[in-house]
Amino acid sequence: MKFVPQKLALKLILSLTVLVAIVAGISGFLTVKTQEQQLLDAMVLGADQLSRAITSATWHAMLADRRDAAYEVMQTIALKQGISRIRIFNKEGRIMFSTESGDGGQVDKNAESCALCHASLQPLVKVEVPSRARVIPRKGGGRWLAMVTPIYNEPACSQAACHAHPEEMKVLGVLDVAFDLAPVDREVAASKVRIVAMTGIEILLIGLFTIFFTRHFVGIPIRKLIEGTKAVSAMRLDRPIDIQATQEMGELALSFNVMRERLQEAVLEINQFTQNLESKVAERTEQLNVAHQKLLQTDRLASLGQLSASVAHEINNPLSGVLNLSMLMQRILKDDGIPPARLEEFRKYLAQIVNETARVGRIVSDLLAFSRRSKPQRTRADFNAIVRTTLSLLAHKLKLGNVTAELSLAPDLPPVLCDSSQMQQVVINLVMNGAEATHAKGSGTVFIATRPEPEHAFMIFEVRDTGDGIPAENLPKIFDPFFTTKGEGKGVGLGLAVVYGIVDAHGGEIDVRSALGEGTTFTVTLPLAGNDAAEGSASAPGAAGPRG
Repeated sequence: MKFVPQKLALKLILSLTVLVAIVAGISGFLTVKTQEQQLLDAMVLGADQLSRAITSATWHAMLADRRDAAYEVMQTIALKQGISRIRIFNKEGRIMFSTESGDGGQVDKNAESCALCHASLQPLVKVEVPSRARVIPRKGGGRWLAMVTPIYNEPACSQAACHAHPEEMKVLGVLDVAFDLAPVDREVAASKVRIVAMTGIEILLIGLFTIFFTRHFVGIPIRKLIEGTKAVSAMRLDRPIDIQATQEMGELALSFNVMRERLQEAVLEINQFTQNLESKVAERTEQLNVAHQKLLQTDRLASLGQLSASVAHEINNPLSGVLNLSMLMQRILKDDGIPPARLEEFRKYLAQIVNETARVGRIVSDLLAFSRRSKPQRTRADFNAIVRTTLSLLAHKLKLGNVTAELSLAPDLPPVLCDSSQMQQVVINLVMNGAEATHAKGSGTVFIATRPEPEHAFMIFEVRDTGDGIPAENLPKIFDPFFTTKGEGKGVGLGLAVVYGIVDAHGGEIDVRSALGEGTTFTVTLPLAGNDAAEGSASAPGAAGPRG
């Protein structure tokens, strides 16, 4: 059900108008009825007086038993305006005389006009005037007022010698006079018209006054209050409400203005507090930026010092060996050459120098690969083909280490936008890292798998080994430069750092999971060709350094 809002002033106007119409209608109805009853009472009184006058006028004629003279008087009176009919009934209810021709016969005593007096066995003798009057309808339309007047057996009549009416007979007959109520009906109709007109005028005037009153004292103040609330809701707090109306509306407007002023003060305080807070935040942010730059500079210096120390340590060990071996070879070498007895020893030292020098070369090569910022040359490549080609190159080393490689490559893997040579380096480092962890146990297996995630436009490259695993405290540092758990002389800790940088430069992610005694799993996530991450990383600078 849809709610249709209605104005308060309209409701008030309609309510008052309906109330006034009801009250005016009831009042008019009662007024018409009262006037009609007053007119009828006046006619009843006049009819009674006329009936008595008729009986008085015909008394002498009736006493002398001159009925024609009495009837002639009645016939003359019946011609007067307003009198419709005059009849005389005897005590048995027979019509003895009527001014209407053809009106005769016996009247039913149980009829409405006779029932009042003949309701009991003994007829009433004295009947009050209102009870002797009755309103009856006419056959041709309209109404009559009939007045019944008893003709009593007076002593002058009962004691006369010419009459045979005994004294105990109280009523000799009834005089029935009918009056035309047309003037009364016309007056009542005119009164109804006047009252309806007056009621309509009253309703109109009261309605106009109600409209003016509600508009001036209710509608305008409420509209101003509504405008004020809308202004407050729109945070226009500089618009006071000025209402010159009733005391209640004035107090409401005053309370609203007080609320508006307090709200304006609160908003100003909040704005001032916000400005102060923003300035303090900006100041603190600037201080934090300065501190952050200093911290970054300090961290760079610390990292550079750590990197320098690690590089110096890693290079110093083989160089020290080369120096010692060179000194030993210098002692063996004589002026006439190398003694035949120590030639094999000399060759041994020379081979060790070659190995240590190659070790220095590998350290420098890994360091260069770690620090290289060259932009990857991306092309659409089959990552499964990269994995198979790389494993064919590593097959001999895996066989020497007694390590088996098991492949589970997705046949429907979409192409990847990547640098194939860098991805090959990622595969080599992760597979060899797993092979070395597995070789430490004598034998084992490295599981290599790929699978697509088309819903997210990524592919997964996973390498899992069956080695001893990595302790939990070392997992956060596994991609840090120069961090290694392989022991002295077995690695410099740059392989995983290089892998991290290559994967990050391709817009991918690398994750590691490990448990002691259960092995380690490296998971690489790379965007597929056409992915926004792949396109965005393709236009980015070269590989970023790892998080260490």
